[in-house]
Amino acid sequence: MARTFNRRNFLGGVAIAAGSVSLPLRVAAQPSPLDARGRQIMEIARREVERAGNVLWRRDIAGIADFSAHSSQPRFHFANLEQGTVRSFLVAHGTGSDPEHDGYLDNFSNVEGSNCTSRGAYVTWEWYKGRYGTSIRLGGLDGSNSNALPRAIVMHPATYATPEHVARWGRLGRSNGCFAMSPDNFREALWHLSGGRLLFADQLNLEGDGKIEPSPPITG
Repeated sequence: MARTFNRRNFLGGVAIAAGSVSLPLRVAAQPSPLDARGRQIMEIARREVERAGNVLWRRDIAGIADFSAHSSQPRFHFANLEQGTVRSFLVAHGTGSDPEHDGYLDNFSNVEGSNCTSRGAYVTWEWYKGRYGTSIRLGGLDGSNSNALPRAIVMHPATYATPEHVARWGRLGRSNGCFAMSPDNFREALWHLSGGRLLFADQLNLEGDGKIEPSPPITG
């Protein structure tokens, strides 16, 4: 979000700088404030990182996937807990979760062979070379996604998860339950979300103003 330019504040800052050259203009360096949805995302990220505890190796950035939003919308949010910023990307859901292929996730499942997306908290593991190239292994931390490893639920790049695919079809393609991203955006995940960080997926209704319900304790 662009920072609103305030001429009065700018002139005041110039006057202060003229009177004391050593005084930094801190106002210019402050990040733009988060909107209501950004604050919700940050609240969920902090809550889930705290819930995961020592399972995580890194606690600086968390991925929050809101599968209540249509697949044509940027619904995979990178919450930087150190900088207080949120960046959002496209992400696909599983074929079993959207049998009508209308772009909306209808249901979650943890069952092998369901090709569904699973809800819950994950820990991101190492990179590996798979069917879609470099991918990120995931470990399920909740009972609702405990089969992530045997189901080979991972993060990977896919051409059906691009803005061009949305422009042509009005929605993303579907995965086998994996978190598929545009190849360009997936590079962001490799650098900023892999290596022991948190990924949390659910139908969060972030476009609304509903209360954020707490998640159950992680017991694994």
